[in-house]
Amino acid sequence: MIPYFSREDVGSILHYLGKIIKGVGILILIPFFIGVINKEWVPAIDFLFTFLLSIFIGDTLLLIFKEGKEINWRQGMSIVSLCWIIVMFLGAIPLYLSGHYIGYLDASFEAMSALATTGLTLVNDLDHMAYAYNFWRHLMCFIGGQGIILVALTLFVRGGSAFKVYVGEAREEKIMPNIIQTARFIWLVSLTYLVIGTAILFGINLWRNISPGRALFHAICLFMAGWDTAGFAVQSQNVLYYHSPVVELVTAMFFLLGAVNFGVHYAVWTGRPRELLRNYELKIYIVSILITFFLVCTGFIIHFQFPDFISFFREGFYQLISAHTGVGYSNITFHNFAYWPPLAILGIIIAMGLGGSSTSTSGGIKILRMGILLKGIKKEIKVLTSPGATVVVERFHHIRDIVIEDTHIKMAAIIIILYITLYLTGGLIGVFYGYPFLPSLFESVSASANVGLSMGITSPFMPTGLKITYIIQMWIGRLEFLSVFVLFRFLLSLKSPE
Repeated sequence: MIPYFSREDVGSILHYLGKIIKGVGILILIPFFIGVINKEWVPAIDFLFTFLLSIFIGDTLLLIFKEGKEINWRQGMSIVSLCWIIVMFLGAIPLYLSGHYIGYLDASFEAMSALATTGLTLVNDLDHMAYAYNFWRHLMCFIGGQGIILVALTLFVRGGSAFKVYVGEAREEKIMPNIIQTARFIWLVSLTYLVIGTAILFGINLWRNISPGRALFHAICLFMAGWDTAGFAVQSQNVLYYHSPVVELVTAMFFLLGAVNFGVHYAVWTGRPRELLRNYELKIYIVSILITFFLVCTGFIIHFQFPDFISFFREGFYQLISAHTGVGYSNITFHNFAYWPPLAILGIIIAMGLGGSSTSTSGGIKILRMGILLKGIKKEIKVLTSPGATVVVERFHHIRDIVIEDTHIKMAAIIIILYITLYLTGGLIGVFYGYPFLPSLFESVSASANVGLSMGITSPFMPTGLKITYIIQMWIGRLEFLSVFVLFRFLLSLKSPE
């Protein structure tokens, strides 16, 4: 049951929103300095304006709503849902001012796609975009991948309020005993890999005779969008621009790491590498990758369109892994998907829909929920086939040993049903606008599961209603429903206080 709100909740919600907006405003200074360093004065002014606006809004909210008491669950959930919408609108301002978008709606679409680590894009003439604007697109991926709330947890939010907003951003597990420590650990992991990944990609780019400055820019942007399973790229051709198996291999390695539960990273970092072999979610993930790739391979058996198996594996498996981790990187153009057999497309759709690990940068249903559902089915079969007095216990290992309870199975089933409903709804809306069902379903799943692969429907010229639909799907899919439902309840409560 979604809790009832009162008007007294408004002050606490807007107080913490003010803190979050200030935190994001501080991060906007990074592309400002990128613009200054590259002597891109117009972009620098755009980011300075957005920074000042963010600080003004944040300080105004904090001045008017001074209450800093601990928030409750309904307030925490509402803060999370609202902050993603507000940050989308703020993040879209410099993109809109760049002139690379038809209108503010397209810039907002781009900002939500970045923050939700989706990767669907409506940008025009990306290849000539200023460094500052392009960097902001990728930095939003990095912010959104870790979570906007993690910025607030690291900088502003303390006490019992921390856990309530942490959970609202679709993270259920405390990796460390303290939520603030958990937030800082997630940032530590991400920043450490950022240094390592950027160094590796920088070296590859230098080896490929790209100038040092450009090599560094491409390296850091490629890593941020790859690690955070976002799929944005510096060039319009995405990863295909590099025509490099080495770049594809390295990016695949990092977005596979990004799709792994941060709790598993913590276990390995703290001297427990056996977690990689024991973790139930990882086992299910590997099986899922093999099954969906089998579907892709089967789809191509009759119409094999590649000169050799290596070419097929490079194209087919990269797309499959990109889909399953939710990264959305592609080493083919969207036109190529038009020639893929329907069964191969279905394999990609299933992979996108399932997504990566829980408490990771990946989106979608999440493999752990599928694993819990399978365990639940196994438990019910045991109950039905056992003597009446038998107590059936089903457990699995995920960071720790967990006994399956009915509430686990119920919640997993509910979220799975909600995701499937969201996928189908978006697909039917695409059909309503005149697109074929399979491409519409592909695009809908890509938006809802925060993937970013496209069959060509997503473009600056698609219907406005479809743009809004995908924005909503990216938002709901990233937050995994609950906090969005609580926000709707909050907004309804403001209209009808009784």
